[in-house]
Amino acid sequence: MKRFSSDWVNTFPRFDDVMLSLAATRKQPAGMGREYREVMALARAFNDEVVRPYALKLDREVSRDPTFLPFEFVAEANRWGLYSLWIPRIFGGRGYSLPTICLFLEELASACTAMANLVGVHYLGIATLFSSWNAEAASRICREVVEGERKDRPCLVSLALTEPDAGTDIEEVALMDKGSITCRAKRVDGGYSVTGNKVFISNGHLSTWHMLFAFEDTGKPSSSLALLAVKTGWEGFSFGRMEKKMGQKGCPASELIFRDCFVSSEHVLLDPRQVRSLKRSSMDTTMQVIDYIFSASRAGVCAFGAGVARGAFETALAYAETTTVGGVRLVDQGWVQGLLAEMYTNVTLSRLAYMEANYANGLYGMYRLLQFKPLYYLMKWSPKWFMQRAVVPLFSKRLATWFLRKAHFNLQRDAEISRTSGWASLAKCVGTDAGVKNGQLALSLMGRTGVRHDGGAEKHLRDAKLMQIYEGTNQLNRQNLFKCLIGDGGGATGRPFEDEEVAWNVN
Repeated sequence: MKRFSSDWVNTFPRFDDVMLSLAATRKQPAGMGREYREVMALARAFNDEVVRPYALKLDREVSRDPTFLPFEFVAEANRWGLYSLWIPRIFGGRGYSLPTICLFLEELASACTAMANLVGVHYLGIATLFSSWNAEAASRICREVVEGERKDRPCLVSLALTEPDAGTDIEEVALMDKGSITCRAKRVDGGYSVTGNKVFISNGHLSTWHMLFAFEDTGKPSSSLALLAVKTGWEGFSFGRMEKKMGQKGCPASELIFRDCFVSSEHVLLDPRQVRSLKRSSMDTTMQVIDYIFSASRAGVCAFGAGVARGAFETALAYAETTTVGGVRLVDQGWVQGLLAEMYTNVTLSRLAYMEANYANGLYGMYRLLQFKPLYYLMKWSPKWFMQRAVVPLFSKRLATWFLRKAHFNLQRDAEISRTSGWASLAKCVGTDAGVKNGQLALSLMGRTGVRHDGGAEKHLRDAKLMQIYEGTNQLNRQNLFKCLIGDGGGATGRPFEDEEVAWNVN
């Protein structure tokens, strides 16, 4: 057989860009397969006992009273251990592998996306905390979450990123350095004083901790990021209005107001002085932080989309099985079978997309160290006494922060950033578009019955439509997909952008 140069696998599309699952299944710890099964079983039990009996009631409750907060659900989720299940054992949690949360969110979203969000958005805050690679702060805050679970006092975490003049979270990034950023962090003795507003903060009114993006220089925010942890109740911090939402009404979107709010040094997760000790420029490190967060969270949004697409499919299937036209069940008619097959295909392709995005995160992104087999099994099987005496003290010291930042910030290559970010954007578009499409197909099959609130189909469509603006609109995500996997792609494709400013803005 003729031999070929290995250079052929590096032409477009690169082998490493399109065969992530092949590499991931070899490197992934075998124990993760068992975790996926356990998470699915837990989610389905939680759906039957908690989510489905409450879904339509919660949607109606918020429609009547936009200021309603679902404390009852949050308390029940806390009693089930859902807010600590995916916190690593080194920080006091149950230590389930972070990628398995996507399967959990799909299951919950198939019944109610709002309640799936009430769990999932907490881990968006946790992911932001982790993206600073500040081991000391992560340990303190995560242990407070675990303690809140033990004492039956939920301690949730939110991400406070979006500015009033930005349409979505990720559009804040596009607007950086364009004069639209107003949340300023002024350095003072012992920490920072913060002034500004954040809007559309999911779970804001329900959360104890808020991971805040503020900037020392609002005229040049991309190189002056101060990532801060702010606690509800601190002087100078208050809640504003709650935003009205078209779908997922049970998950509140809040305005956060900061007026000379003091944040002490121990709650500074990452600041410009710390960034200057890293390999990349300040602007590139800021983008790297954001990529770590959204490469993980966009896979989660895809899981929401897969779940709501599945909910719409299951609603349509149940209707077709119980409705007779001309003496023949709808499900026995060929055109209906074709429509249901299309809906099932949309669900399955969405699941494959978020799994592939998480393979990228496991190989190159936020999950890489936790899925390193020796560390995975050390965390998984070490006795509690050993964790407390030997492992935990190491992750509560400044040395651990230094190591994590070197390992994640300095050792992550540009091509790896592009791969994780590109696949995350691809998954986000696939999942959310599938959710909308299946909602529309369900309504087309069910007609007036689907439009009824108790029919379920119209709620699935409302919930899905809102997800198309999560973590950046799908238009922005498609631009980011082009940038990462078709255009420059970290130098992978040989198609560099001529204007680097364009690359920054679309991401």
